[in-house]
Amino acid sequence: MPDTSTPLQPLSARVTRPELPELSEHLTWLPLTLSDATDLHALLSVIEEHDRVPYRTSLMETEELFDGSWKDTIRDTIGGFSGGRLVAYGTVEHPPGADSIERVFVNFGVHPEHRDRDVEANIIAWTTARAQQKLHELTSTLPGRIACYIQDNAPWQWPLLEASGYEVRRYYKTLHRDLTAEIPHVDLAPHLTVMPWSANLDDAIRQAHNDAFRDHWGSQPQTLEAWEHGRSQFWAPWSCAVVDTSQASTNSEPPVVAGYAMCGRYEEDWAVSGHSSGYIETLGVRRDYRGQRIASALLSHVMLVLREQGIEFAELDVDSMNPSGAFGMYTQLGFVETSSSRMFSQEF
Repeated sequence: MPDTSTPLQPLSARVTRPELPELSEHLTWLPLTLSDATDLHALLSVIEEHDRVPYRTSLMETEELFDGSWKDTIRDTIGGFSGGRLVAYGTVEHPPGADSIERVFVNFGVHPEHRDRDVEANIIAWTTARAQQKLHELTSTLPGRIACYIQDNAPWQWPLLEASGYEVRRYYKTLHRDLTAEIPHVDLAPHLTVMPWSANLDDAIRQAHNDAFRDHWGSQPQTLEAWEHGRSQFWAPWSCAVVDTSQASTNSEPPVVAGYAMCGRYEEDWAVSGHSSGYIETLGVRRDYRGQRIASALLSHVMLVLREQGIEFAELDVDSMNPSGAFGMYTQLGFVETSSSRMFSQEF
């Protein structure tokens, strides 16, 4: 993280506004819109299969890339076309809700038949320059970050990012747990009750999430719109919360959510992994409720629900340097690593 011991200048003063680089003349370059979602989904499917990534992006997830009032797809996306076919893409996104750092995320990909160092490096340069422009447009005095997440089975992209000024900042692991193995029962204090997800709990869960992740590296509060965004794969029957029933709740005040687990059902991934799975998107416990086995109780509850519904594995991703000690808890509960990824960033 940048040094914040002294007040920072506005990002508009700290980040130089670059010109967007010229893109490869071998392709026709145009901004992407929702009408390109089907073609982008087809491109992502080819890339993911060729690179043997452990997941498949669905069409609904692809459509969500164009969703959100904070997105400017005309300025912040680029597609490379060859003979009318989409063969390369780049996206830039600055999500809302910055509290301690302004984050801009870049993503890119090239069809294997058109993949060469120039095209891929070209897109990285374009998305990075556009991300720097977005930071330059901000008067915020918070630190700034441009981030890109890369699966560890794409090592050829690492030197391309490093050549564009990125450094590895964080490492992540994907873990799964065989649900045929014994699932421990976890008792909670009498005033703590596990409840299934419901719409009237959702905003209380969001508030619990924002509190739980305040001390997690790089995490920022979720606005209501951002929280509700990207839910095409959200699966309510597997999601749950621990509610503190000792705290008074009225019609005007939501219940106090001490912890929660939000889950997704990514069926397109099942053919890749060879088994069905329930994916634990996010699991968090409010800071004041830590040390009461709430996270273990939530995991146990989710795993039991998954097994009852015939699902074979529970899966999740974890920051290997998570300050709450989550990685150790997961391994103690029988989760094992299946794949890994890393975050590259530029810090301002």
